[in-house]
Formats: sequence, structure tokens, C-alpha cells
Amino acid sequence: MTIVVAGGAGFLGSHLVDAHVKAGDHVVVLDNFSTGNRKNLIEAEASGKVEVIDGDVARDVPSIDHVRIVYNLASPASPPGYLVRPFDTLAVGSEGTRRLLDLARENQARFVMASTSEIYGDPDVHPQVEEYRGNVEATGPRSVYDEAKRFSEAMTAAYRRYYETDTAIIRIFNTYGPRLDKDDGRVVSNFIVQALADQPLTIYGKGLQTRSLCYIDDLIDGIMKVGQSHHPGPINLGNPDERTVLDIASAIIAAVGSSSSLEYRDLPADDPTRRCPDISKAKNILGWNPSVEFEVGIRRTIEYFRQTI
Repeated sequence: MTIVVAGGAGFLGSHLVDAHVKAGDHVVVLDNFSTGNRKNLIEAEASGKVEVIDGDVARDVPSIDHVRIVYNLASPASPPGYLVRPFDTLAVGSEGTRRLLDLARENQARFVMASTSEIYGDPDVHPQVEEYRGNVEATGPRSVYDEAKRFSEAMTAAYRRYYETDTAIIRIFNTYGPRLDKDDGRVVSNFIVQALADQPLTIYGKGLQTRSLCYIDDLIDGIMKVGQSHHPGPINLGNPDERTVLDIASAIIAAVGSSSSLEYRDLPADDPTRRCPDISKAKNILGWNPSVEFEVGIRRTIEYFRQTI
């Protein structure tokens, strides 16, 4: 049987490909490389178990037979990625999701929609539970990503209701680890790159906004557990270890051994003030709980950046 990973050359997608290769699966990667990197797939392709198809799923999804799971991770996932590709981001969330759902339906395969904690916007409920409907600005700069994911969730749920497609929705919270793009604007990659160069770490606002960071290995384990289940979701996947941005900056400066200072800038529009998942469903339904300590994950991620920049 074949596993399809749309967006398989990206940070999350490439680690998911590796995990399925390790499990002995044949994997087809669909990616247009707008934000993904072919280098992320070097080891997977060397296994002989991976086929890479260069293409935009919003325009076309090829016919693939004997598919067991379709994972939809096809989307820019960081502000520098989606803010410069607003229409592509909206298209992949709508038309791309529909085409991939059709592929799953034709194969009677499991479909896993990788949604996001951005669904919750700047939340009024804390920690965020799956039943919370969110506080999202529908026309702000970030809306091209937020609303694309909200639409993709609606499309996924509709296929389940009307076609009885075996679908699941996962809401992914902040994730970090090796293969983060140094230029993708995420808090961990930004801080590590700046700290390694002894440059000031950029803090937006007062740095008191919180993030809950999940190491990549833990997240991939959770995604695969969803793929192997038949639970429809939505289900949160993230680490409830909530830290302020200032705390994250201080931890990274210490781990790097950097002399970096802090540089404060204005807070971007619609930047969430608090972000922390309630993962009770993941624990109870999947038996999943992140296990990699923040300090361990950060050391591994710093080592990756030392070797690649």
C-alpha cells in the first residue's frame, strides 16, 4: 500500500515521510517546492521507497493507486511563506484540499488534514480545546492562512458527512526541530540563527505572549497515530509546556552560549497573545503524549543549525 504526503518536502512533511519509510511503507510525495526543500528528502529518496512528484495540488493531483493514507500538509506554514503567497495559500487550502480528498475517496483511503492552532486566532479560551470556535480576524493579513485552514476543515468534514470518506482533522501547534528553514520567521529558528551569530534576538511586543513548543519527533508520532486510527477529530497535537517568548529567547541564548542582547519591535497585526493546547483528546483517544523535554529538543535543533548555516 502507498502513503501519499502532500507537502512532503517541507519541515513537517519530510519528517513524516522518513517515519513511513522507516515503517516499511512506499511513499509518494506531492510538492511544488514553493516552500519545501528537495534536500529534506535526500535520505528518504535514497531508500528507494519514495517517489517525488513535482506539482501544485491546487491545480492537479495525479491518479495514484493502492493508497492507504493521504496526508494533506500542502501549504505555506509560516508568515513569510504565506504572506507573500496569499492567493496560492488560499488555493491550496480550498482546491488543493478538494483534489486530495477526491484521491482518498477514490482509493477508500484514510485522509488526514493538517490544520493549525491558528484556527483559534487570538484565543479567549485557555488552554485551547477543540470545541472552542476561535477568535479569528477574517480579513487581516494572517487571514489568508487562517481562513484557508478553516475552509479546508469544512471541506474535510463535508466529505466525511456526504461521501463517508474516512477523514481526520488535526490542529497542529508550534513545532520545532531539525529542518526548520532559517528564514521562515518562526520564533525558534529566528532566535537560534540570531544567537549563533551573536546578533540581537528580535522580540515583538513585550515578549510576554506565550507559545507551546512541540519537538518534531513527538508531533510526527501523533500524526501517525491519527493516521492509524479512525477518529475524525478535530484533535489538538502540541506540547502544553507553555512559555513566554522572553523565556524561549533566554533559554536559547543560554543553550548556544551567546552574547546576544534583545531587540524589541512592534507586535505584528493579529499576533496571538497566548497559545497552549488542551491535549486531553490526544491522550485519551490516541494514547499520545509528547515526551521530548524542551531543553533536549532545543539542543538538538541548535546542533542542526550549527551544521547547516
